Amino acid sequence: MKKCITTLYSLVDDFCKIYQEWEKQKLIPSEKQRERQGNLGLSELMTIVLFFYLSSYKDFKNYYLQYFYGDRKNLFKLPTYSRIIQLWPRIITPLTILLHCLTGEHTGTYFIDSTKLQICHNKRTGSNKVFAHKAKMGKSSYGWFMGFKLHLIINNRGQVMAIKITQGNKSDMSVVEQLSKDLTGKMFGDKGYISKKLFENLYNRGLKIITGIRKDMKNHLFEMEEKIMLKKRSLIEAVFNILKNTMGLEHSRSRSPLNYLIHILACIASYAITKISPKTASQLISPRP
Repeated sequence: MKKCITTLYSLVDDFCKIYQEWEKQKLIPSEKQRERQGNLGLSELMTIVLFFYLSSYKDFKNYYLQYFYGDRKNLFKLPTYSRIIQLWPRIITPLTILLHCLTGEHTGTYFIDSTKLQICHNKRTGSNKVFAHKAKMGKSSYGWFMGFKLHLIINNRGQVMAIKITQGNKSDMSVVEQLSKDLTGKMFGDKGYISKKLFENLYNRGLKIITGIRKDMKNHLFEMEEKIMLKKRSLIEAVFNILKNTMGLEHSRSRSPLNYLIHILACIASYAITKISPKTASQLISPRP
């Protein structure tokens, strides 16, 4: 998908129309509920947030003030910067549903891994108040960090299949069964997913997890296809590289835990939109029963 704000708005607007109709049917009606609409609609707000991760800007404030208040100030009825930050929590539910709708195709070949989401420098872990009692100390291949973990499964086309956000001290193996509950076929991971019990549980429901072996383990034979695909596990590392270095997934500027969660979801949703296929797009905007 092209990084065009018009294309993105068209997709998001079609989704929001379906979402708002669904929301009216699911919510309990109330006479006291206010029906007042703001100047900025839900689809416009989501478009502004999602397009930030597709742009070349590194922080949302400069993106909003320079990109939209410049030549594009007539696109939407823009509120002030402080007001739009206050509006971010409104999109957490539709953003979660959108991300679910953008799930990739079931190809039978998947890759699983996790990455750290460090919220501050290790020297400032004791003074961080934004994520007090929420973020935990964990250890990755780069050393100790304070923050969270993003657990991710993608298919062999780089499309997002499932995500889970946990505290930094959570084990990778503890989330695999829940994260891969709808998948069948073969899933490739690193040596951190070596577990006989985990292998048997997944294999019994049609998912074979394949990892390398440690130095103290006995060697065993792989099928040639499995050996080749295990070497292509770097695909998921490339996805993490795009999310972190290109789209700014990991940063230490958050001032609200809720907006930090929205930041993670919006970043992954923006990446998923770039991998969207025409089939997925047609399913996304088709009427729901």
